[in-house]
Amino acid sequence: MKFDVVDTNNRKVGEAELDDSVFGAPIKEHLFWEVVRMQLANRRRGTHATRRVAEVRGSGKKPYKQKGTGQARHGSKRAMNMRGGGVVFGPQPRDYSYRMPKKMVRGALRSALSLRASEQRLFIVQGWVPAEPKTKEAQRVLETFSAPNALVVGSPSNQTLAKSLRNLPKAKFLAMDAMNVFDVLRHDAIFISQDVVEALQAKLHAPMSRAEREAQNV
Repeated sequence: MKFDVVDTNNRKVGEAELDDSVFGAPIKEHLFWEVVRMQLANRRRGTHATRRVAEVRGSGKKPYKQKGTGQARHGSKRAMNMRGGGVVFGPQPRDYSYRMPKKMVRGALRSALSLRASEQRLFIVQGWVPAEPKTKEAQRVLETFSAPNALVVGSPSNQTLAKSLRNLPKAKFLAMDAMNVFDVLRHDAIFISQDVVEALQAKLHAPMSRAEREAQNV
């Protein structure tokens, strides 16, 4: 598919040939749910903890005698039904992270990029390499595209652009290798530097399915 390449003033400066399997893939919303759920689970620290009976400080002495008080029998002040006692079945530190098949993750990312392309909120930008970090200039570029809530994908070496965007609350810079479904869906517009488009397509290219190969041979 042909796609316009624009400069930082949103003027067309050329065309790029984009891979249909990456930017024109079927949009599979169920993959969005699965992959975003995994990403958010992997971000959880899992450090929550409650003290059990054996971990609560306090005397192990029997609070009162077994019989004759008219009260229930108790053997310790640290019991779970006593004030300041332990917690039963409370949360304990655990690891929430898990992995999904790489094909599913790549498929979800292709679907997310295709969704933004179909909405005309995907921009291939040429020459966005500031000479020095300038937040005001970065904000001007985003306002030119009417896209304050934007994800900018570029080369890891383009640190002047990364520093220009880091103080904008709704904008985010990501290196190409760090692209993920959550950030693509979280931002209304996606800017991709022209110098990383080929590498991105090589990374996400989907081989032709058996049905597609058979259809071509007919």
